[in-house]
Amino acid sequence: MTITLAEFPGLAAKKFGDRTALVTGERKFSFRELDRLSGALAQNLVKLGVEPGDRVTLYSPNCWEWIVSYYGALKAGAIINPINVMLTPPEVAYVTRDCAAKVLIGSREMVAPVVAAGVSGLTNVVFGSGVSEDMIPFDSLLAGPFGFEPVKVAPNATCTIGYTSGTTGHPRGAMQSHRAVATNVAMTAQMHLKTDRDVVVSALPCPHVYGNVVFQAGMLCGCTLVMHARFDAAEILASIERHKATVFEGVPTMYMYMLASSHLEKYQLSSLTRCTVGGQTMPAAKMQEVEERFGCPLIELWGMTELAGAGTTFPLYGERKLGSIGVAMPYCEARIADAKDAAKTMPRGEVGELMMRGPIVMQGYWANAQATHEAIESDGWLHTGDLASMDEDGAIFIVDRKKDMINSSGFKIFPAEVERVIAAHPGVALVAVAGVPDPLKGEVAKAYVVLRPGAAEDVDGIMTLCRHELAAYKVPRAVQFVRDLPKTSTGKIMRRRLTDLNE
Repeated sequence: MTITLAEFPGLAAKKFGDRTALVTGERKFSFRELDRLSGALAQNLVKLGVEPGDRVTLYSPNCWEWIVSYYGALKAGAIINPINVMLTPPEVAYVTRDCAAKVLIGSREMVAPVVAAGVSGLTNVVFGSGVSEDMIPFDSLLAGPFGFEPVKVAPNATCTIGYTSGTTGHPRGAMQSHRAVATNVAMTAQMHLKTDRDVVVSALPCPHVYGNVVFQAGMLCGCTLVMHARFDAAEILASIERHKATVFEGVPTMYMYMLASSHLEKYQLSSLTRCTVGGQTMPAAKMQEVEERFGCPLIELWGMTELAGAGTTFPLYGERKLGSIGVAMPYCEARIADAKDAAKTMPRGEVGELMMRGPIVMQGYWANAQATHEAIESDGWLHTGDLASMDEDGAIFIVDRKKDMINSSGFKIFPAEVERVIAAHPGVALVAVAGVPDPLKGEVAKAYVVLRPGAAEDVDGIMTLCRHELAAYKVPRAVQFVRDLPKTSTGKIMRRRLTDLNE
């Protein structure tokens, strides 16, 4: 892609004009209005001293102000640092210091605790009322005159520093270029055939790469995005009916909550022409149930922060294989490498580490040459950390994360494999599997299950299903029923937190 993200709003305004670009609650914005507002913000950010290459941190739940801030900062030539809303003030302090952010823009409920925690040296811009003396009201930066011309930057210039979460140590900032993000947005939209006739409902967080690709595809293709601040099954189902949505995009837990919701049969979903699911593997049995009850294809995709979004998916009109994350994105390559020797490619059907190469691969980790060297091979192949296999058609099947693998008496157990089996039980709404210590085997698998409303606890039925479908060493040694599972802001299950639920 030879255009930058800063050009997206202007091009959309020229092409789609006063058509509805964004719906948040009862408020609507046209493509022209988003272009004007982001231009006004850019102009005032420049007056505040923001220069090309400066980092601007965004810290807020989904809202129209986040979208305007994103494009406004890019128009000013800045680099976006999107922050997960689940981060604590100390974590925000680390991230903003690490990337040397100049401006912090966000909702008052997010920014105020950060300022109170002693985060200093930032220009704080806050949405809404109740702004203190050390904060600038966001609305005051939206006044005209309009017509700001975006600062010129090269397509290969860095546009984003997205910090990745980790189980240990501090997060690392993955640097992405305008070209990488724009290419990912365009190719994902191409694979799923997004057009200006689409209405997309989503509650995916804007700071997450999945959510980022969704809202930017709307700007690129002219879709109407109905954006929810948070996920609620009943609200999403009602929104699909109300807006006659053609697309819903979410993570597996969202679909599982909707399948288990008593509201599912109350709403008309016939407007949907396809849905997408990503962020985590989804059991094929649940995918099939979604397709049957939603009446449209469910297209799986897989990606990561280091790839600016999706790395693999299926095309809408091509052959899909439930349980597979698809094929490599256009212009990109995927291969399965030996987990101990990245130079060796595994035969088709055998498990190894999924590696990616192409224009969507990050530039590296911000100010961390060692981590960059470990993540990206000299020939451009990126280590994903996911164990997978590839069939003869090039379809990729995720086995599990390398770090989530359970080692039981020397046998490897992949939680996702066990979860897929348990998810087929009719009483199960959600399931996650983790390893727990065992004095004889080192580790054994334990299942944490959330039941569908009205379903009874059925340990015997779950264990019978597992014994029938799995090798003996993979069968969970315990099943614990819980009210909910620990999740990230995107709804991704946090396996490393499952043991906090232990009784």
